[in-house]
Amino acid sequence: MRFFSSSEEETLKWAIQYGKALRAGDTVLLEGEMGAGKTAVAKGIAKGLGVTEEVTSPTYAYVNAYGNLYHFDCYRIESEEQAWNLGFADYFEAGGICLVEWSKNIAGLLPERVKRVEIIKRGENAREIRF
Repeated sequence: MRFFSSSEEETLKWAIQYGKALRAGDTVLLEGEMGAGKTAVAKGIAKGLGVTEEVTSPTYAYVNAYGNLYHFDCYRIESEEQAWNLGFADYFEAGGICLVEWSKNIAGLLPERVKRVEIIKRGENAREIRF
């Protein structure tokens, strides 16, 4: 499926609805180039799940937890072994919802069944979201 957004507000509204459809145990891979809007989508998903805290990019923390929602940024992860040592695999088995940015860096640790959200820049504010 595809959704075309012409603004960050539209992307946020879509992500809120997408978040409402997620269930415990889901892992969602947020894919897209730097600046595509992965963290914006994560904010909307969190809002759709009822998270009231400010959702920020976990670039330097690797993972931020918001109750039963775990938001990963694996951009700086250099190996699956590093991710394993940081305890990433435990989150995927915890029964929460995991949002993973830059998932290719931890591909071998991901659950067998995942959902994918690909965000493609189509202009300054325009995005194509494939899910």
